[in-house]
Amino acid sequence: MNSYVHEIVVEPDKFEDGGEAWHASCPALKGCHRWGHSYEEALANIREAIDSYAQDLLEAGKAIPVTDV
Repeated sequence: MNSYVHEIVVEPDKFEDGGEAWHASCPALKGCHRWGHSYEEALANIREAIDSYAQDLLEAGKAIPVTDV
């Protein structure tokens, strides 16, 4: 089993209703974004999204993007 390390960016944001939110993304995985009501929630959500993204790539026989760390 391979391990991958990807940068995660978590930044303060706002929901459409103006409520406080956090936006999380993984720049190496195009379109992989999630939000949360707290930093911790956004971080947990993006980690779950990254896992799903990687699983979908593997099931499709595609390579997982690699970044230099």
